[in-house]
Amino acid sequence: MRRKGINYSKYGYIFSLPFIFAFLVFSLYPILYTAAIGFTNLQGLIPKPIQILDNPFQNFKDLIYHNVAFKTSLTNTLLLWIANFIPQIALALLLAAWFTNQRLRIRGQGAFKVLLYMPNIITASTIAVLFSTLFAYPMGPVNSLFDLMGWSDEPIFFLQDKTTARGIVSFIQFWMWYGNTMIILVAGVMGINPAQFESAAIDGANGFQTFFRITLPSLRTILLYVLIVSMIGGLQMFDIPQLFIAPGGGPDNATLTTSVFIYGQAFKGSYLYNRAAAASMIMFLIAAVLSAILFYAMRDRDAAKVRKQEKKLKKAAKAAARGA
Repeated sequence: MRRKGINYSKYGYIFSLPFIFAFLVFSLYPILYTAAIGFTNLQGLIPKPIQILDNPFQNFKDLIYHNVAFKTSLTNTLLLWIANFIPQIALALLLAAWFTNQRLRIRGQGAFKVLLYMPNIITASTIAVLFSTLFAYPMGPVNSLFDLMGWSDEPIFFLQDKTTARGIVSFIQFWMWYGNTMIILVAGVMGINPAQFESAAIDGANGFQTFFRITLPSLRTILLYVLIVSMIGGLQMFDIPQLFIAPGGGPDNATLTTSVFIYGQAFKGSYLYNRAAAASMIMFLIAAVLSAILFYAMRDRDAAKVRKQEKKLKKAAKAAARGA
């Protein structure tokens, strides 16, 4: 007799139902609702009945063309992300190459990795309080150090200078996340075929040649992931700018990011939920466009050429078949 096979796939669907339900309720619905109210007049602590605006894109136009604070927040977000990501990726790549170098064989790598990753574990509120205390005015550790070394005759109000405030926020973001980036890159390097490094060593390649000719090209996919995640995280930068300098935004809106701006529009003052939703959708579109650009810029060009060539051959074959 033929024995029937047992199909276990249904149990996979059953176990995934809680996640699907949670995603629909706590992620998809809020996203769709936010997108919808961006076209309405929803505002106020006690919202009135929702009505779609005569010009549905009015909230978006007001933000892009007339809202100076929103434009400032976009500029600040870009500056803060670039200022923290460039040193972050540079140091993470250096440390990843250092820890995975078979010639150096560094001892105590586990301890080093834990210590470097530690800032990422500390909560943002704790780090904000720590750095606020370090740069306190008029008495704080940094001001005391400047006075002891004779670098300043009077206390410096670091948090009231726009450049200094941006620099400190960028450094905090860099300090918090470079360890996480390093761990991801180390995992990527460890996934490269060791035979490539052995061949390079036999051919007499030095460390720089090995890094730029083998390690870096092989990390294209990992670097793309790091760039996308960092870019999205940079666009959503909220906790440190909000908590580090009160009120959120710093001196003269120098550290006002788009997330802080959206929070202020939705939950402070006039409770402009429609404007906050429109700003959120604009940021979503910016993230989508930048992600598409990164995917295109970091694509495998050789593989793309092969695919194009295959398409041409298929078209030629079809044309020949039709002619026959």
